[in-house]
Amino acid sequence: MTKTLVTMQTISSASQNEPPSPSQQIDAHIQHLNDWRGETLARVRALIRQALPDVVEAVKWRGVPVWEKAGIICTGETYKSAVKLTFPKGTSLNDPSRLFNASLEGNTRRAIDIHEGAALDEQAFKTLIQAAAALNTAKRPKSAGA
Repeated sequence: MTKTLVTMQTISSASQNEPPSPSQQIDAHIQHLNDWRGETLARVRALIRQALPDVVEAVKWRGVPVWEKAGIICTGETYKSAVKLTFPKGTSLNDPSRLFNASLEGNTRRAIDIHEGAALDEQAFKTLIQAAAALNTAKRPKSAGA
């Protein structure tokens, strides 16, 4: 509860008249973490933006950062011992670099847990992000007029 209040106070000081954008909310969340988790989430966010410059940022489920393109690509939850990047359609993605290391028992989701000091294969991660966006785009129903 305190975490949310601090984040919202930080955001509301930026603009009194309009609600904060999802990107501003994610900025505040990263700033509030103020440790390796914030640095990790910021680095992952930058990689997602490099991989998909037109990615849409959202905040759902009590403040969880979400990246979308024609559907959810991944979420970025922060826990005491890990930053968890969950891909809702992870089982449908090719992962030759074996980035997925969590939620492996499920039928649909896959996740990447990044622990303090852990390295992330940045190129493989960007490729995975692009593949998730392509999967979302490929499965989108076409409109009748297209």
